[in-house]
Amino acid sequence: MFSKKMALAVGIIVLIIVNFIALSVTGSRYPSFGFGRIVISFIAPFQEAVTDSICFARGAWSHYFFLVSVAKENDNLKKSLSRAIEKNNRFSEIELSNSRLRSLLNFQKTMTGRVLAAEVIGKDPSPWFKTITINKGKVDGVKKWLPVVVPEGIAGQITDVSLHHSRVLLIIDRNSAVDALVQKTRTRGIIKGESAGTCLFDYVLRKHDIRVGDTVISSGLDGVFPKGLRIGQVSSVVRRNSGIFQEVSVIPDVDFEKLEEVLVLMVSDQVPVMSE
Repeated sequence: MFSKKMALAVGIIVLIIVNFIALSVTGSRYPSFGFGRIVISFIAPFQEAVTDSICFARGAWSHYFFLVSVAKENDNLKKSLSRAIEKNNRFSEIELSNSRLRSLLNFQKTMTGRVLAAEVIGKDPSPWFKTITINKGKVDGVKKWLPVVVPEGIAGQITDVSLHHSRVLLIIDRNSAVDALVQKTRTRGIIKGESAGTCLFDYVLRKHDIRVGDTVISSGLDGVFPKGLRIGQVSSVVRRNSGIFQEVSVIPDVDFEKLEEVLVLMVSDQVPVMSE
């Protein structure tokens, strides 16, 4: 028995042969009288079907190549778009970096004495210690206890130095202490770090008038940080009924989560040029 596929193939072959014979008969230069008309009426539907099939196959084939071409063009466009986005991101990053460096350079011009620009290359992952690592060390003249600043204010001080790298203890670390004063009232105290990223203004007498929003700066009396560097703003004041001190919280002006470049003050007795 013939399979369906074989029967279909035989049918197509027979159709082609009959079509060929009919074309030969109807295309003869001799008149075909009634027989030709009968053959034409019988064969014409099959010819139309064959012609439509060929046109359909030709159109499908052309459409396939068109889709392949469009798919390749789409892939090329996607690659070009990805390259353009990547290039734009690089340009944006360069622009942001240039903006930070310009700000750092302008701040550097306000300092008297030698300063050293450094890049932050690491942060302590521990939640109990607030330190960063910079790409400058002994070969660059960096020593322990030198102050580290940014245009917004005090960042910290050098605590460990290797040949090419140094560790900076940030002022928000619990082990940090900065002798400070309120810029407006000249009230003195000690800035200490807290784990929450804020600072306490300790040993401030209750008799002194301190208000939320007051600016706190370095006093210069600790022998590390020059006088007049910004530290932060008073965020809360608590005066209890007992005790001689009041509890003062300070939010640092420096955003320690975004530190990327810093300045190391190479001489600890530098004095910044403060604007009125």
